Amino acid sequence: MTEIKPHAAHWGAFDAVVERGRLVGVRPFGRDPFPGSLIDAMPEAVHSAARIDRPHVRQGWLRGERRGSSRGGDAFVPVPWDQAIRLVAEETARVRAEHGAASILGGSYGWSSAGRYHHARTQLHRFLGLGGGFTAQVTNYSYGAGMTLMPHILGTNEVIQGPVTDWASIAAHAKLMLCFGGLPRKNGLVTSGGGGGHEYIPLMRRAAEAGVRFVNISPFRGDTEAFLGAEWVPIRPNTDAAMMFAMAHVILEAGREDRDFLARCTVGFDRFRDYVMGAADGTPKTPDWAERITDVPAATIRRLALEAVGAPTMCTATWSLQRAEGGEQPWWALVALASMLGGIGRPGQGIAFGYGSMNGIGTPRQELPSVGGVPVRNPCGAYIPVARITELLERPGGILQYNGRDLTLPDIRMIWWAGGNPFHHHQDLGRLLRGWNRADTVVVQEPWWTAVARHADIVLPATTTLERNDIMSSSRDRFVRAMHQAIAPVGQARNDVDMLADIADALGYRASYTEQRDESAWLQHLYGLWRRACAEQGIEVPDFDRFWADGFVEIAPPGREYVQFAEFRADPAANPLNTPSGKVEIYSETIASFGYEETPGHPVWREPTEYLGAALAARYPLHLLSFQPATRLHGQLDTGRVAAADKIGGRERLRMNPADAAARGLRDGDLLRVFNDRGAVCAGLEVTEEIRPGVVAMATGAWWNPAVPGATDSACLHGNPNVLTPDCGTSRLGQGSAAQSCLVEIERWPGEPPPVTVHAPPPVAVA
Repeated sequence: MTEIKPHAAHWGAFDAVVERGRLVGVRPFGRDPFPGSLIDAMPEAVHSAARIDRPHVRQGWLRGERRGSSRGGDAFVPVPWDQAIRLVAEETARVRAEHGAASILGGSYGWSSAGRYHHARTQLHRFLGLGGGFTAQVTNYSYGAGMTLMPHILGTNEVIQGPVTDWASIAAHAKLMLCFGGLPRKNGLVTSGGGGGHEYIPLMRRAAEAGVRFVNISPFRGDTEAFLGAEWVPIRPNTDAAMMFAMAHVILEAGREDRDFLARCTVGFDRFRDYVMGAADGTPKTPDWAERITDVPAATIRRLALEAVGAPTMCTATWSLQRAEGGEQPWWALVALASMLGGIGRPGQGIAFGYGSMNGIGTPRQELPSVGGVPVRNPCGAYIPVARITELLERPGGILQYNGRDLTLPDIRMIWWAGGNPFHHHQDLGRLLRGWNRADTVVVQEPWWTAVARHADIVLPATTTLERNDIMSSSRDRFVRAMHQAIAPVGQARNDVDMLADIADALGYRASYTEQRDESAWLQHLYGLWRRACAEQGIEVPDFDRFWADGFVEIAPPGREYVQFAEFRADPAANPLNTPSGKVEIYSETIASFGYEETPGHPVWREPTEYLGAALAARYPLHLLSFQPATRLHGQLDTGRVAAADKIGGRERLRMNPADAAARGLRDGDLLRVFNDRGAVCAGLEVTEEIRPGVVAMATGAWWNPAVPGATDSACLHGNPNVLTPDCGTSRLGQGSAAQSCLVEIERWPGEPPPVTVHAPPPVAVA
């Protein structure tokens, strides 16, 4: 008998096809105009050999090998659930009693699943918060530097997260769209929290059909779709700010800046002007100056600057642009450039970040909250920026400067992770593992034997979304989707909320954690809260029973275009921004007061340590860009057919220009050794004219597979580029990930590489 169950994931809503208790297929949600292929990987992922079938404990941990012991090379011992619960509860109580709440790192960064109730990180934070607190993580890996910067400059992070000026407005009013980092198609197939409508590609196509001209300023031609007919400007990575300064110089030299907007709506432009024209430092930021840095011809810079100032222009940059050393600078410089063009607050014009970074950015929608869990305050109050986890583990008691604050780093004795994988997101994985090994105990809740589970002490097997009931909801999508349980839990997997409830019970606070609600009661409660929020805004949605039976609720799109900052532009005094001046802060007195040399009060050009113009390029002459994959979401679905089909010889593919391949005697399909001082990875070669010379690119997300399990200096046989990327903050201001500032060299892999083994379970021992 075949059963069809409504369900959803970050990569889209779908119907699960179940036969004899097994997921055998998926069907796209019928209302989705552009469903992606990632859903096709679900059956292999759910029933993968890499599923964790029961609780396990690291053999060395059971022998008493705790702080400073090596992780990743030990066998695991299967244990019954009651023993696992007892071990975790006792260790949690011990660490709290001996070292305090801040000694538990519970940040647990990661995307988790699309379901809002069973969202693992939310549930873990609730559990740890009610138990006394934990050290948390703030910001994110996607745009951590930018989300720290923008409240200082524009008074909001909506310019990154949405709502931003929508595609309907761009199609109707813009003539030019400057896309620093492009508008990648692949990112439009994913929505955080799940999506019922992949509208990014259709909306972008409509803008092109309406006559908007696109310019792709990126090292990779493929960062825009062919149907856009975009002009390709193959810029050197990490030099976008220099190009922006040179465009500003052209506009100033021509006297074409929007003086009315600058006078009414910004502060500090005079200091920025002096910097661009060279009055501040003796170096005019001319197109000729920028050409030497960016490899973009001076004539191209002049032409684009004058075209932008002469036509309604939308300026955008991808999130990835700020994931580099000094990553705050190009975003800040783009705000200054957009201010000079005067389009901020005008229909179809201005600035926004992330049109090419996720589905839903720029999608016309009613502004409603999403269905969500009930948060709990963290009474401890300790936190770090998410990308500084290794520094936290390495330097207990040290000071981390961040956004004008001096943070004292706690001594972490217990790491607890649920719904994410730092050995995917983080940089310099060998260094991370050395810091990771300083903890007494690592607890991981996870469905699969990912790298974070393999480097844990106590592993608790969690269900996938298909094995429980939940609700898909995202503020970027106009559908709310019922997620019906499709199959029984695989092996001994349990819902995160249920295992945490049992641990809370052992620690004496089960009732406050569960609020005496089961799964069904929580889903009805959370949906009811959302329904009331909709009613307060005049939108009626069906009751829970009707929603659950129908499988989805659709919110009608708005009847008019949305233009961000329109009210502010019309009357800045009556509608000020949430900045100290109430205006766009091209110069920020607040940031200047922090005293960080690398981020003074206005955007500047600072040469990165690792880019093609640096001295290090003599040893490592290729700039490695690591991008979000089209074949999985981060590391999720890496065991599925879609990801496997994209690999070369079972290894992650690396894109290289023909000139760089010929210089090294390499051919399409070769297996490569990609290396620098931080480590080495194995990759499969794709030779393509789509990437500029001197630059290579690999997707992130291949599960980390050290040739020697547990070693911190072992080559990754699978091709995880974060073995190679630097672990440094973007600056003391943003302390974001700087993964895109990475130099490497490449050669053919010597001989036959060992097989990839990471999709099979680790060794299991008897207690």
